Amino acid sequence: MKIALAQIESITGDITANIKHHLSWAQKAKTENASMIVFPELSLTAYEPKLADELAMDIRDERLNIFQEFADQNDIIVCPGVPVRTEDGVHIAMIIFRPLEERMVYFKQILHEDEFPYFIPGNKEVSWKVGNHTITPAICYESLQRQHNEAAKDKGTDIYLASVAKSQKGIDKAYGHFASISKQLQMNVLMCNNVGFCDDFTGAGQSAFWDVNGLLHRNLNGTAEGLLIAEI
Repeated sequence: MKIALAQIESITGDITANIKHHLSWAQKAKTENASMIVFPELSLTAYEPKLADELAMDIRDERLNIFQEFADQNDIIVCPGVPVRTEDGVHIAMIIFRPLEERMVYFKQILHEDEFPYFIPGNKEVSWKVGNHTITPAICYESLQRQHNEAAKDKGTDIYLASVAKSQKGIDKAYGHFASISKQLQMNVLMCNNVGFCDDFTGAGQSAFWDVNGLLHRNLNGTAEGLLIAEI
């Protein structure tokens, strides 16, 4: 199967423009015959924790329906990053739009200490099957935590999707960690990072794909938008 990682720059707070931008990249992924497209952390709003309360969306927000329509019409799974409001507070989330199926949502479980003033953690794993593959998402900081990696492996995961928003310092750490765990845990690891300025840092791109032997197959550069196609 082919999975597309959309390394994009989001416009801070402009959900309407960002939705259009997501769809244009989803169309490119479909042209490449990808079965799924994954976006960076909080891609629909840009990674802006201080604005999360203002920008948070309901899981059933009508603005999101267009992703389900695109998935249904093009037979592709679409996974944007979204701040989602529940009764308990605001979560960092990935919404998974699968063709002709109920949308799924994954709430980031392990928050960085800087995120606690703005978000609450989720409390359960999410995974899904595509053919013979079991796919589990992770969102940024938690993807570097061994307990999250091992919990995914315990569920039979062979494709670990890390949706992130990382500076160069974070990317340097991630490259070493993902090369190690992909081999040790026998999981394909796909990391989708952003580019452009957000919060108080610049997204360092370099989205990448490591196979089950820890081999870095493909990666993008650190400054430009792009589409990485990981064939598994």
